Amino acid sequence: MGEVEHTYKFDVKMTCGGCSGAVERVLKKAEGVTFYEVSLEKQEVIVKATVPYETVLEKISKTGKEVRSGTTV
Repeated sequence: MGEVEHTYKFDVKMTCGGCSGAVERVLKKAEGVTFYEVSLEKQEVIVKATVPYETVLEKISKTGKEVRSGTTV
């Protein structure tokens, strides 16, 4: 039986390509993340993962970017 996959949506303050790149780098290495999409113009990060919301939130916060809000979709 596979692990349950969740989809999380974060509103992240990203001002440049370097910001979105930093977020992409941590998500690429993050364990349990199966898919991610970082949109600089929408200031949005979509993540599909088998790990809890808090874990993903922590990874994004570690980049130093401000996470304005986040939800499970």
